[in-house]
Amino acid sequence: MASYDVIVIGSGPGGYVAAIRCAQLGLKTACVEGRETLGGTCLNVGCIPSKALLHASHQLHEAEHNFAKMGLKGKSPSVDWKQMLTYKDEVIGQNTKGIEFLFKKNKIDWLKGWGSIPEAGKVAVGDDTHEAKNIIIASGSDVTSIPGVEIDEKIVVSSTGALELGKVPKKLAVIGAGVIGLELGSVYARLGSEVQVIEFLDTVTPTMDAEVSKAFQRLLKKQGLEFTLGAAVQKVEATKTKAKITYKLRKDDSEHTLDADIVLVATGRKPYTDGLGLDALGVEMSERGQIKTDEHWATNVKGIYAIGDCIDGPMLAHKAEDEGMACAEVLAGKHGHVNYGVIPSVVYTHPEVASVGRTEEELKKDGVDYKVGKFSFMGNGRAKANFAADGFVKILADKSSDRILGAHIIGPMAGDLIHEICVAMEFGASAEDLALTCHAHPTYSEAVREAALACGDGAIHA
Repeated sequence: MASYDVIVIGSGPGGYVAAIRCAQLGLKTACVEGRETLGGTCLNVGCIPSKALLHASHQLHEAEHNFAKMGLKGKSPSVDWKQMLTYKDEVIGQNTKGIEFLFKKNKIDWLKGWGSIPEAGKVAVGDDTHEAKNIIIASGSDVTSIPGVEIDEKIVVSSTGALELGKVPKKLAVIGAGVIGLELGSVYARLGSEVQVIEFLDTVTPTMDAEVSKAFQRLLKKQGLEFTLGAAVQKVEATKTKAKITYKLRKDDSEHTLDADIVLVATGRKPYTDGLGLDALGVEMSERGQIKTDEHWATNVKGIYAIGDCIDGPMLAHKAEDEGMACAEVLAGKHGHVNYGVIPSVVYTHPEVASVGRTEEELKKDGVDYKVGKFSFMGNGRAKANFAADGFVKILADKSSDRILGAHIIGPMAGDLIHEICVAMEFGASAEDLALTCHAHPTYSEAVREAALACGDGAIHA
């Protein structure tokens, strides 16, 4: 029986980062993982492979639509789907092997197998039981469906199945207009699929700032995605080669059907805690199946902690990473902290969409007196040169103090641009602080500065 200071259950972004930070802080650490590779959902069947396909399909789009304008003549490339999947798998391999290397470098033991907690202070993996002063549960989340829709990963697929289809479908139906559905829908639209998105609510990405959400839907429609909003899916009937979706429009309760070659179910994720033995331990859970924790990520059972998708909060890899580092700090006797008000979210379509902090709708609801600074990428020289002038930057600041309360970007490299605003918010900066900071020309980031200037006397290039 091996003994550790910390055993982390799960090697996704939250788990592997927690394990590395624990080891760096001098704690003897092990990490339990039942997959053949480290990295969890994110690296194996989520963030990383989807970004590979988004990148590849965007290159195809550029070749088809913009190369000739730049004097790059010749036949547009054809799609070798098998090779594209090979490229995706190579990207996954590079990343998962990288974590293996980091585990060895930091002397972290990989306990291969699925873990359970028979009692506080003990973790069972296969036939072995290990002792640990502290246990961090980082078991992540799993795909979830809706009543009447059974995922078979052949015709009716989750995001996992959508990343390894046998061929590019002629017709793809996407249930759910959230981040996953729109990212993968845009991949297949670029590759030639007819994509129909069905969403229960009346807007795409419903938690997003409403103005950005409307602009986002408009741009995706221009790219060939079709939307049926306010529609409740009743059932999906699958044969060996096709599927039929039955849905009702909420406005008039009328029933409609839609045929598709593949149906992608992108209706969200649920915490994955099966087999851990939490019920028998008496670990307190929420109604939504999340593990309840205090401000130090501790459960109600002494010595057991939890982070990431299996606890409350947005199911984002970087949120899990932050919690992993902070929880490790707590276990090492330091002060771990996560600023939940400054966690960015990104949709990796083209253009990208990124946000941090409050939306206009939230500020209005709370009666906050705020001002808006906006700048269109149409006024950005770099964006125009790169055929990426769709979208805008929007900064929300307190009317009296000028402190930045939130920001929303739809446009080129939005997922990278959002971080200067995150840093500004972390330091309690005003929009004027951002506006007075010199930005290199010509860069996309000048649009952020212009939006900050628009919170004051006005943008220069608008």
